[in-house]
This record gives sequence, C-alpha cells and structure tokens, in this order.
Amino acid sequence: MINKISQQEDKLAWVYLVNLTFYLIPLFFGDKPVWQITLALLALIPFVYAYFWAYRSNKHHAYKPILVMIALGIATTPINTGSLSLFTFAGFFIGFFYPLNRALQAFIALAASLFALSYFLEISHYFAIYGTGLVAGIGLFGVAERKRIEAKCKQQQSQDEISQLATMLERERIARDLHDIMGHSLSSISLKAELAEKLLAKGNIAQAQTQLQELNGIARESLSQVRETVSGYKHQGLQASVANLCQTLRDKGLSVSLVGDIPQLEAEVETQVILSVTELCNNIVRHSNASHCQLQFSQDESQHCICIEDDGDSVDITEGNGIKGIRERLNKLGGSLQYRSQPHCQFSLYLPIAGAH
Repeated sequence: MINKISQQEDKLAWVYLVNLTFYLIPLFFGDKPVWQITLALLALIPFVYAYFWAYRSNKHHAYKPILVMIALGIATTPINTGSLSLFTFAGFFIGFFYPLNRALQAFIALAASLFALSYFLEISHYFAIYGTGLVAGIGLFGVAERKRIEAKCKQQQSQDEISQLATMLERERIARDLHDIMGHSLSSISLKAELAEKLLAKGNIAQAQTQLQELNGIARESLSQVRETVSGYKHQGLQASVANLCQTLRDKGLSVSLVGDIPQLEAEVETQVILSVTELCNNIVRHSNASHCQLQFSQDESQHCICIEDDGDSVDITEGNGIKGIRERLNKLGGSLQYRSQPHCQFSLYLPIAGAH
C-alpha cells in the first residue's frame, strides 16, 4: 500500500489547484456583498494548507487534512455554493488513501452532509445531487490513481530488484577474478621464492638476485591487479543483500514477497541489519518447512521496522546464539527484537530513526 504520493506526482500539486476555479466562479458572477467574498477568499488559505498537508500525509494521518477540507466546505457553503469544489478535493484524497469499502462509506457520509446542507440552508436540491455525483466521480478517480501509483511502485520495485541481482552477479564475477589472480600470483611468488632459496643455498647469488627481482615484479603487478579489481567490489548494501536473500529463499523453493521500501541507513547500522536479516533468512532455510516468506519494511515517525514472516509449522522458539546475537546487535543500536510463533513464525526488528524524538 502506498503511504505517500510520489515526489514526481507531488510536483503536479499546484496544477490540480486550478479546479478551485469552480469555487471562485459563483463569487464573481453573482451579486454577493464584499464581506461574503472576503470570507470565502480567506477560507482558501487554510484549505490550501490542508491540501498540501494531505498531499504529504500517509494513510494513517490523511484523515486530519481531509476533515479540515470537509469542515471548510461546510463552513463556506452558506456564503458560496462553489464550496462543492472543496468537497471534491476531499473526495479525491478519500479515494486515494483508503480501501474501496471505507471510501464508499465516507462518500455516503459526504452525500448525507450535502443533502443536510441543502435542506437546512434551503439551497436547491440540485446542489446535493450534483455535488454527490461530483464527489463520487472524483473519489473513484482517486481510487484509480492509487491503483496506478501502486502498480508503478511495484514495477519500479521489480526493476530495482533485477538491477540489484545483476549487480550482485557482476560482483561475484569480480570475486572469482580476484581469486584467480591471487591464486596464480601466489603460486608464482611461492615458486620464485623457493628457487631463490635453493640458489642462495648453492651460493649462486647473482641468479638468486634475479629470481628475487622477478618475485618483486610479480608482487607489484599482482598488487596493481588486485587494486584494480577491488576498486569495483565494494560493500553491496542493504538493498542488494535483501535481493540476494530473496533469491536464496526462492532457490530453496519458497515464494517470496518483498513489501515496502528498503530504508537508507548509516553504514554501521546497515551492516548490523544485514547480519541480522541474513541470520533470520538462513534459519528459515535450515529449520522451516515454509513455502512462503514475506519481508516487510515499514516506518513511522520514530522507528524503522523490518518484519520477516514465513508460513512454516508453528514451533516453540528457543533463543540460541543466533537470536541472542541479533538481540545484542539491535540493543547496541537502541533497537529491539520481537517475535511470535503463532499462527506462523514472525520476527520483527525495530530500529530508531536518527534524529527522531
């Protein structure tokens, strides 16, 4: 599920505000007193704030700016029937952030509010009918937009995983090349050193010096080759490690789901997380009879959460050296480890977000 509208979509936020034209039209094409026009225009200030607030919210907090938009719509209806425009913005965000069944309930409540306003303010019933149609239509557009962005995110996630796998294969190739270089070079160095030793024992100083010079040349050449190879072989990072673990689990016959965005962590924290997640995935491979495993990454204002769950047989969990090691690593980072075995085995790693209070 999407928590936030993507940064690329966020750039279009100002463009969508053009729909406020329908809010302004009744103000300047009707015979309204100046005070009503002034109040209606002032109401746009908190509305625009709530609009961008909603744009940058997640599904857990989006209800706050949505309620502000609805409240402003209700408050401005007595002085401007163009308030329907404010209700449609609220309808869009309801459809975008919430499942269809909850969104439909919210649309019904909005429709009831419109009919109540129409009745108590003695506005034409077309206000409620037309407004209900607009809210429902724009709200369903919000649902479709959420589906589109979800599909886009999943596609991007798959592409990232494929890219990480390709990078890992290249690094494995470099590692093999490094092994071949070192194996050949060390064999040559050993042979030259042994020959020089024998020549020295026989008193052939000049020939021994020649062998030692060649040995020195081989060592320097090997050092240059190693540096050149290692320059492209750096720490693969959390994303690549997770992709590698997912592939390992799939190679063992498990289906794997990767949910959420993998966070960017400091190098020290990332190393400890990689070791911990690797230990848990290895436990699944060694001890679980699971057919499916899910790795879920999430976060709130104060902490990251990494949840690893499999559908293997429920067993009593005994803390061995592996789990104790994970707990110690997390404790040093200010985090914690939680787990359960019913109905399936689930481990959750919690890490504080740097700078969060």
